[in-house]
Amino acid sequence: MMQPFTVAIDGPAAAGKGTISKAVAAHFDLVHLDTGLLYRAVGARMLLGEDPITAAQSLVAGDLDNPDLRTAEVAQAASRVAVIPEVRAALLDFQRAFARRSGGAVLDGRDIGTVICPRAEAKLFVTASAEVRAQRRLAELTEGGFQTDFDTVLADVKARDDRDMNRADAPLRPAEDAVILDTSDLSIDAAIAAAIDAVAARRAG
Repeated sequence: MMQPFTVAIDGPAAAGKGTISKAVAAHFDLVHLDTGLLYRAVGARMLLGEDPITAAQSLVAGDLDNPDLRTAEVAQAASRVAVIPEVRAALLDFQRAFARRSGGAVLDGRDIGTVICPRAEAKLFVTASAEVRAQRRLAELTEGGFQTDFDTVLADVKARDDRDMNRADAPLRPAEDAVILDTSDLSIDAAIAAAIDAVAARRAG
């Protein structure tokens, strides 16, 4: 059995951590889990009237295939359910088991390096300015056919940051031993290369 090698990648919304995480996973031949999808799936079920704690406790893999999980409304719902301790507890074991599977894994989210996998072999904190992240998110939404504007998206980004950073349970913050990667002025290729270099250095060490 291969020794697990866990890569924890955290950061705020639209910093690029999802794209970077997938690329890192592909480069090192590791499986990838976007843990934010777990919270989005719970949020989506809450928007349909379900109790979020019940939704978290009964979540199945098929819930992650919902095409509506990428909408701005579901993103905001995910941020709201993520502050509920019982929701976080229900999803904790799933994430930890995934992280330590044979061969290892890449997990991205907001508390992977600090709470879910504090002993991860490699930790990155991917960030960017709120304005840059809002512009990226706007482009993503517009491409997906959603009608909105920069000021609305920026307000959403800042509101989500405030919730994520100031929640009582597992607030968004870099782990003490995480490599900080600011993508504000980086192309996606440069950001991916920097992330791969950081993880390779930890694997070699």
